[in-house]
Amino acid sequence: MEEVPEIETTLFTQYTGLNTSLIASIVISSDNILEECSKSQPVSIAVNNINSFLTQAGVPNKSLLTTDEFVLAGLTIVITLVTYYFAMGKGHKKQRKRLAADLKLAQEKVHFLEEKLNILRQDDGTAVHDGDIRIFMDGAFDMMHYGHMNAFRLARSLGTHLVVGVNSDASIKECKGAPLMNDDERMTMVKNCKFVDEVVPDCPYIMSEEYLEWIIKTYNIDYVIHGDDPCIVNGKDVYESAKKAGKFQSIPRTEGVSTTDIVGRMLLMNTDHHCVSKSGESTGPKPDTNTLLCQQSKFLTTSRMLRLFSAGMKSPKKTDKVIYIDGAWDMFHCGHVKFLEAAKKRGDYLIVGIHSDATVNRERGCNLPLMNLHERVLSVLGCRFVDDVLIDAPEIISPQMIQSLRIAEVIRGSKDDNFLCDQIAKDRYMYAKEAEIYKEIPSPTKFTLANIIERIQSNQKVFQAKIAKKKKAEAEYYEDKYNTSDKEEKGSE
Repeated sequence: MEEVPEIETTLFTQYTGLNTSLIASIVISSDNILEECSKSQPVSIAVNNINSFLTQAGVPNKSLLTTDEFVLAGLTIVITLVTYYFAMGKGHKKQRKRLAADLKLAQEKVHFLEEKLNILRQDDGTAVHDGDIRIFMDGAFDMMHYGHMNAFRLARSLGTHLVVGVNSDASIKECKGAPLMNDDERMTMVKNCKFVDEVVPDCPYIMSEEYLEWIIKTYNIDYVIHGDDPCIVNGKDVYESAKKAGKFQSIPRTEGVSTTDIVGRMLLMNTDHHCVSKSGESTGPKPDTNTLLCQQSKFLTTSRMLRLFSAGMKSPKKTDKVIYIDGAWDMFHCGHVKFLEAAKKRGDYLIVGIHSDATVNRERGCNLPLMNLHERVLSVLGCRFVDDVLIDAPEIISPQMIQSLRIAEVIRGSKDDNFLCDQIAKDRYMYAKEAEIYKEIPSPTKFTLANIIERIQSNQKVFQAKIAKKKKAEAEYYEDKYNTSDKEEKGSE
């Protein structure tokens, strides 16, 4: 072994504090261990096998592995793993202990807050439901749309159980005129919304103190919910009794959509093309100069809203029978709901395809669809029978689509809103028929979009008057909330 220069040894000893003789003995011992390991039979066998493989691979002899190199590499790996364990492994254990302590502290805080909530409920005379908070919401829900569904979602988010009261035909007629949809049709829409847990039929339009007391006692209600827009009938607040009892909570109104707006779209229905020019004259489909009538919606569909409506949806299991059904689903109505219920009964997982605005208009003409693609997607997502939706679904159900979605059955009803001609229907379902997975089932109801449009257009004057009154109230609501009148005055100066 070469001698270490005296000056270098002195400096090393000065900075490390180690004795020179001790260092020398450690180095000699390490050399002896490496030498013994290099001469061992297992190492020799391993090196020979590795070199044999390398030789066959074309590696030159001068680049082959030596026993010393093999032992040194193995020692380096061991030292690295040991160092990592002591340097990082113990750090991970400490981090896990800190996280466990934080989690325990958070659980204790939640438990403390729950106890405080129970005490507050007992103090103000309300019932304690062991964490169950029951919400009540009522309304006419005439021609129910995704705005109503979003209101249900918001109301339920304030508690754990949502009870919805549906106003009776008689009470609606007395306070605001006859509803477009009857009791059964409105009940079907409300009770099959996935955000609703329970439905109360035949509720009065104006909530009296006696009725409020009955609702709270019968359904164990903690809070009564309504939108933040005023609900006034004959100069009286409909929810005055609930507010006096300290049971009222408001939720933000779903802006950009209303029944009034949708009825207005139906009153515009005619035989003109779906596209109209900026001058208002009916023209051919020229994208650069025309505007789709279905784009008149002011609702702002965000990815967050789609995610909230998609809450709870899961991928199908490998053993699930996947059912697929496509269509326009324009102005989502009770006929759609009953058909989706029938389709879901045929399998375990229901995927609903929703066609684009252009596809729907090409097949159905006129000023259809009344609702744009995003509006129709939210409406279908709100149905409790739907497991997933295919947005902008392909017109033709291809073999690749069938395989990708693992579709076991493609469903079509005997009566629907699509008005498909025989050739379009034949082309669309061609591959499903070839695969023998196409099924046409009887529609549970004859109710279609045409029925809604006919009801509105046969009473145009009545609905036009109601729309004018409602639009005035809506304008006052937005003006009060956003102070739009001041902004408009400033802009005109």
